[in-house]
Amino acid sequence: MRSLFNLLLWSAGFIASLAPAAEPALRVGMELGYPPFEMRDAKGEPAGISVDLANALGGSLGRAVEIQNLPFDGLIPSLKAGKIDLILSSMTATEERARAIDFSEPYLRTGLCLLVGTRIDVQSQSDLDRVGRTVAVKKGTTGHLWATKNLHKAKVLVLDKEGAAVLEVIQGKADAFIYDQMSVYSHWRRNETTTRAILAPFQQEAWAIGLPKAAGAEELKTKVNAFIKSYRDSGGFERLGDKWLAEQKAEFKRLGIPFLF
Repeated sequence: MRSLFNLLLWSAGFIASLAPAAEPALRVGMELGYPPFEMRDAKGEPAGISVDLANALGGSLGRAVEIQNLPFDGLIPSLKAGKIDLILSSMTATEERARAIDFSEPYLRTGLCLLVGTRIDVQSQSDLDRVGRTVAVKKGTTGHLWATKNLHKAKVLVLDKEGAAVLEVIQGKADAFIYDQMSVYSHWRRNETTTRAILAPFQQEAWAIGLPKAAGAEELKTKVNAFIKSYRDSGGFERLGDKWLAEQKAEFKRLGIPFLF
């Protein structure tokens, strides 16, 4: 009886060994501090456009998704160290970043614009580089990179948090905050008495999924690009816009500014 039992156990183990191994979880890095793209819901769980997109990508790859909340300027080092599989965190694909990591095809297009104080005589980025001006930027963003390259007379105030930069403008300590169109619009709507939004972009940008340059990573890039195309063709991005950005879509249409997706 024992021999038969052992044989059955061995047979079950042998059959299990023939079954394909489950794919490991897809480790997705993002900073959960950029609503409505990357944030936490009322229960503290990851939520937002990028989370929905990551879950859809994981489904197309047949892999569970593990969201890792990391500081924005720590995402690329984490990817290079192999601690995450990809970055999906509203990251602009720049030449500088492309020297360190690879990128998918773009999934969203936006641009840098300005949040300024209501009493500040700034109408465009050309008004920023003057003695006595203070311009707030978030560390590690393309706004930070642009300011470093283009502002030589103005003081560039580098802050770790987006909210802190907005507060500087609200309190009149900074003349402007350089950031993307969607965020500038949202912050202006929440602070209409103290800020103005100059939404016309002065630098066009494309967001993409950050991928490793390591050997063997090309297969993942091919699959990610195929997913982006399929998701767009099936109306996935339109649905994300309707779910999370309905008000912004309508306002951008009214202003004649191309929408993101």
